[in-house]
Amino acid sequence: MNILPDAENEIGGLKMDDSAAHASDRVAIPQQGRSWCDVRADLVRRKAADYDWRAGRLPLYVYHDGDELLSVTRDAYDLYFSENALGGRAFPSLAGMEREIVQMSLGLFHAPEGADGSFTTGGTESIFLALKTARDFFRARSAQEVKPKVVMPVTAHPAFDKAAHYLGIDVVRVRVASDLRVDLSDMNAAVDGRTMMIVGSAPCYPYGVYDSIAQLGELAQSRRVWLHVDACLGGFLAPFVREEGYSIPEFDFTVPGVASLSADLHKHGFAARGASVILYRLSSYKAYQTFEFNEWPRGTYCTETFPGSRPGGAIASAWAVLQYLGREGYRRLARKTMSAKERLVRGIEAIPGMEVLSPSDLSILVYRSRTKEFDIDAVAEELTQKGWFVGRTSQPRAIHFAVNAVHAPVVEEYLRDLKDAVRVVRRSGRVGHQDDRTY
Repeated sequence: MNILPDAENEIGGLKMDDSAAHASDRVAIPQQGRSWCDVRADLVRRKAADYDWRAGRLPLYVYHDGDELLSVTRDAYDLYFSENALGGRAFPSLAGMEREIVQMSLGLFHAPEGADGSFTTGGTESIFLALKTARDFFRARSAQEVKPKVVMPVTAHPAFDKAAHYLGIDVVRVRVASDLRVDLSDMNAAVDGRTMMIVGSAPCYPYGVYDSIAQLGELAQSRRVWLHVDACLGGFLAPFVREEGYSIPEFDFTVPGVASLSADLHKHGFAARGASVILYRLSSYKAYQTFEFNEWPRGTYCTETFPGSRPGGAIASAWAVLQYLGREGYRRLARKTMSAKERLVRGIEAIPGMEVLSPSDLSILVYRSRTKEFDIDAVAEELTQKGWFVGRTSQPRAIHFAVNAVHAPVVEEYLRDLKDAVRVVRRSGRVGHQDDRTY
């Protein structure tokens, strides 16, 4: 029986004959296997077109501080390369490391006694689980069936919308005030009986500023809604920056009203990719996160997090790096990161016609042209020609740079290339192409 649509054998607007026309472009599994030497050479050749993250040429994606720390991350991962964290009873060492990572994270973010959390594969999963948990908690408390909604500033990460899309939650984004932090009056006005959660960023990714978490905590308590703090970017940097004497706004469980917090270990925690935590003020909240299924012949299937099989290497790497660096190691990386940012800010602001968008509370800086004499998009393209991967911000048109320790050795080189790019664009009068892609 033909189950395809009768009209033009079409699926989602793609004609089947169109698909067949591209069949010749497909890559097939080789008939005969190749030697590892040959395959490895192919991999090295393919990497030649990638940006050199070791040389600090990327303003995002990779967090690095030399080969010694990289070896710890890689070797720990390799020790658990084949282990599957789904099998906690089979691999009790992984289950133990997961518990310890969560406990260390709870301590770092000043969680009270009785708090709990889970190790996840990244910020997107942590945010997904926060929304899923808050949604089910909301449903359990609601006297009537309504479609829940989450209220957040326009600067909150798109992962919230992604999770809400899958979970059947409405999203309301409110404006930010002149200081680029969430407008509290707009947030308050948007909260109603359907609101299951409000969100604050610590910091937000577009501008690097902290929303007013203390005030959001007061709002959450007065309106009896769940407050989630997204500290995925800066969570494992901010506490150590504060210990180095910098002023960092209150953002964690010291703020009454914060119900959950997400933070990524594979960012400023310097663990291998696939490492984040979702933390809850009360351990009882995790009952709303967990999935359990009994109606199959194998028996009870129960998972705390979204994936089934999970790489044991990511857990081992995160645990190992926390042990290897310790608080003093993280403080050293915090000093290195903030020093690099400060040098970049000074150098950029010394270029005539250039300004750094203020304020930035942690490691992100955003800079733009404040004159019509040169176009910032053309400057970005000129930097790209010089081998730098350039992040962009669309509102306003600006260059976005998320600083970490890997950038410390290349600050002067970057500033030299930036000055030269501005000189070239100023002289030519060229206007660049706008690029609104986030990633």
